[in-house]
Amino acid sequence: MNQKINLRMNKDITTPVPALDKTVKICDYLFNSPGATFSQIQQDLGLPKSSTSSLLNALVDHHLLRLEKGRFFLGLKLYEWGNRSLEQFDIRNVALPVLEKLREQTDLTCHLGILDEVAPIYVLKLENTQPIGIRTWVGKKLPLHSSGVGKALCAWLPAEKIDQLLPEERLPSFTATTITSKTLLMQEFARIREQGWAFDNAEDSPGIYCIAAPVFNRSREVIAAVSISGVELQMPKDRIPRYSVLVREACQALSAKLV
Repeated sequence: MNQKINLRMNKDITTPVPALDKTVKICDYLFNSPGATFSQIQQDLGLPKSSTSSLLNALVDHHLLRLEKGRFFLGLKLYEWGNRSLEQFDIRNVALPVLEKLREQTDLTCHLGILDEVAPIYVLKLENTQPIGIRTWVGKKLPLHSSGVGKALCAWLPAEKIDQLLPEERLPSFTATTITSKTLLMQEFARIREQGWAFDNAEDSPGIYCIAAPVFNRSREVIAAVSISGVELQMPKDRIPRYSVLVREACQALSAKLV
């Protein structure tokens, strides 16, 4: 399992329903792996053999998992539930015309992201009309410290919440420009709060740049972030000031709709 995936896994949560806790652990594990055998799941998660075997078979019966050639994968029922969950998430419907206008203004790939427990996730994407696209998708999870959306979502969080999400001083490096020190990241967050927008300087993926800004609710809490992304040809340095204004205006328009 690579560093970037590890960063995105949910923290263990214990509830009064152990079977549910194990189900979530298994689904999280399979979400971050290309399928796994019974032994891999049982040993990696430290689960008892007998009850885990029964649970896996039950999850397959309910189509929450599928079993192919001795390996377990997430089932299509989760895909159906995920799509319905996105349909019912009202901010996507409210944000769509805002992102459509932003795409018209920039002709760049536009995203809407939210903080899903411990990781930012894209809930809406609009493609640009150019030959060069950005390989992302709705449902993609992002690092908190290296993505524009992640930084825009985190910069306004209380320090104790940031400590929960990023407990280590050393942060994973994905490119030559990734911020790998939590101390430096906190300084970056202060700059983001001051200017009102975040910049991913090819920190998450080589050659991909991103401008993002926060969306606030009526309590002035950050509940989402809007971003535009492109390669250097699409987002040259001289356009960044103008594009950052457009992204901020889009976020202000969306925030106004949520009051």
